[in-house]
Amino acid sequence: MIEAPGGREVFEAELSVLRRVNHTNVIRLIEVFESNDKIYMVMELATGGNLLDRIEAHGYFVESDAAQVLRMMLNGVSYLHSLGITHRDLKPDNLLYYHPGNDSRIMITDFGFASTRKPNGDMYMHTVCGTPQYIAPEIVSRRPYTCAVDMWAVGVISFILLSGTFPFDAKQDSVILKLVLKGVFTMSSEVWENVSNEATNFVRSLLRCDPTQRLTAVQALQHPWILEGPGTPSSDRRRSATTPSQGVRYTASQKSGSGWSVQSLRSGHRRVGVHHLEELQADPEVAGMIR
Repeated sequence: MIEAPGGREVFEAELSVLRRVNHTNVIRLIEVFESNDKIYMVMELATGGNLLDRIEAHGYFVESDAAQVLRMMLNGVSYLHSLGITHRDLKPDNLLYYHPGNDSRIMITDFGFASTRKPNGDMYMHTVCGTPQYIAPEIVSRRPYTCAVDMWAVGVISFILLSGTFPFDAKQDSVILKLVLKGVFTMSSEVWENVSNEATNFVRSLLRCDPTQRLTAVQALQHPWILEGPGTPSSDRRRSATTPSQGVRYTASQKSGSGWSVQSLRSGHRRVGVHHLEELQADPEVAGMIR
């Protein structure tokens, strides 16, 4: 339900996308009704909550479950990209479960920031938008960008699913954006000791600062970890008795000690605006990185 006329611009932008899409892993628009003061968008019913709810309930995912979620998400993203649509705000909050069961499909929702390729075929976008923990470095540096920004977000979501933490996180947005620009993250925590090499390779193949070096959605779907499922951990790394396919479940106290925090994940809702980046670019360190 959107207030009119103030919300009409957002409504029209989202509606222009939703009217074009028809895919099992993308939310479906059923009907639109308008009154003098409100616009009602009737959407496909999703009763299973969002991905963030499931992370909150279970902690990080076992590899087989994470790969299944990402496979469905990538199918949706690949479809959108084939239509020239870039979501620009992919995050667990915007991934809905069709029903509460473990066999539910995932649906991508919330196309308020989505962009459609221009009629002249220009693939580049310039608008600053997104959420700090999921925003791609090329947006932070205010360079023209492509649908590869969605694949960076897929990499962040993959990292969260496998570890329960953000790859780039801090209390201040400016610090988060600096970390994103540097593209440096760590997989040294105990959690990552129980993650297969195939899974870590998948994450690293997406969290690359150079967008041309990132996997596309089509390539990601062909990655061995997504295509064939979790592999066997290498013998040269220390592992617990629990295999990657079984995963690890921490108790509440262990989660706290390992840095896992639902509150931290739920804090990642803030939007990025141009003023954030203008303030950031005044920092000499940042200016040197994006020059």
